[in-house]
Amino acid sequence: MPVRRDGADLLLAVRLTPKAARERIGGTFTDPSGQRWLQASVTAPPDKGKANAALITLISRTIRLPGSSILLETGDTNRLKRLRLTGAALPIEESLREIAEKERNTT
Repeated sequence: MPVRRDGADLLLAVRLTPKAARERIGGTFTDPSGQRWLQASVTAPPDKGKANAALITLISRTIRLPGSSILLETGDTNRLKRLRLTGAALPIEESLREIAEKERNTT
């Protein structure tokens, strides 16, 4: 599962696609080692952190958590990223799990 608890925080594993036709989030990607990543797409280019900022904004809007509570821990220049959601309550964790389980709309 791309979501796991770390004390009061949540760690979220995300596979980001920049320069997509539209922004969306949902479904999972499984890498060759078996790790599952939440899939997300943003329209911003991977230039000077623009795609990372767009990802944080997308997640913030989706789960209604302030963007200042979402920190990029790893993957600054990589598609595979790990985000820390500080002080994320149980409803946010449940919401992220539902988003990960839904099929990604590719139309």
